[in-house]
Amino acid sequence: MTQRVELATVMDRLAVDGLITEYAVAVDDGDWTAYRGLFAPGGRADYRSAGGIEGDAAQVAGWLARSMELFPMRQHLIVNRRVRFGYLEHDTGDTAEVQADYINPMRFAGHDGGSTAPDFVCGGRYTFGLVRTDDGWRLSEVVVREKWRRAPEGLPTDHHPHPV
Repeated sequence: MTQRVELATVMDRLAVDGLITEYAVAVDDGDWTAYRGLFAPGGRADYRSAGGIEGDAAQVAGWLARSMELFPMRQHLIVNRRVRFGYLEHDTGDTAEVQADYINPMRFAGHDGGSTAPDFVCGGRYTFGLVRTDDGWRLSEVVVREKWRRAPEGLPTDHHPHPV
């Protein structure tokens, strides 16, 4: 590999990593305009394993906006990011896939009289599909695979919609 190719790969890795971070920040801050802007045209997200919906970025942003009202405090930690470029057949380096683990502590609205400590925590794995566009790297697909959750006593953990 030439130094030019290696530098381009490093720059792509940094851009992809930044996009994943922007995803977490948009969801945690409730910035649904920014969330939609992270997706390429036709981009989709699938939150069904966490009790949510599957749809295009606008549909999912609307669902997240409503669902997140339950959780005024949230903080995604997306870690162990594994990046693979050119994951689509016949790709020339303009697609990427990121698998990353997450843990997501949140706080139910109005629960426990003013405490800010998380009382709902879940974790799992994301698969992000990315595509290079004229505006840089964008999400073509987000799939959430929730593996576990812990909710306050008395709240169901299997039927509560969780907006990762």
